[in-house]
Amino acid sequence: MHKLSIIIPAYNEKNTIRNILDQVKKVDIGKLEKEIIVIDDGSKDGTRDILKTIPDIKYIFHKKNQGKGGAIKTGFCAATGDIVLIQDADLEYDPNEYSRLLSPIVSGRADVVFGSRFVGGDPHRVLYVVHYIANRFLTFLSNIFTSLNLTDMETCYKVFRKEVIDSFKDKLKSKRFGIEPELTARIAKGKWRIYEVGISYYGRTYKEGKKINWKDGIAAIWHIIYFNIFIK
Repeated sequence: MHKLSIIIPAYNEKNTIRNILDQVKKVDIGKLEKEIIVIDDGSKDGTRDILKTIPDIKYIFHKKNQGKGGAIKTGFCAATGDIVLIQDADLEYDPNEYSRLLSPIVSGRADVVFGSRFVGGDPHRVLYVVHYIANRFLTFLSNIFTSLNLTDMETCYKVFRKEVIDSFKDKLKSKRFGIEPELTARIAKGKWRIYEVGISYYGRTYKEGKKINWKDGIAAIWHIIYFNIFIK
């Protein structure tokens, strides 16, 4: 394996985009080459103007907002690396943890790695109990349908061997945050080797720019049922 493609969906992230890209550029991933692909999903706050000034990245601009799922699909189709990693643009997840996320794949043990916010002893910002309960419930419901024993299905940090995403990238349907249960369902159906590793989590408040809401939680229940039962 020679190259890591880092997919970064971004929507109205002018306050964090430069910082997260600096972190991604600096992180040590050994001998792997980095391919950084930012998908600006129709930002209107100047995010894309900032992206144009940052060297050594690839950026793709959506004319209209397509949601996180649409941005991830675009990134998957543009990725050329042997390994593909999803990174949010909002500083909630720490790129310095790439090495632990990549290790099971680089060592040949895994095809997919989930970074779990609910295992391990790493720092976690204390925020909304409703989000915690919703995440645990949605992960439990997803596990019932997939027969997996994940602890954090909704995590941003998902890492794939290129062969995995090539098996379903053209079939992805979710536009917003339904992409998380959809990816999990498609991975489970593919019988890929899945690992989890503990990660830290530096969550942000709605005032600080958090976008997911209760409607996405309700929609996630439908997505879990739909992609596990009705989609092959």
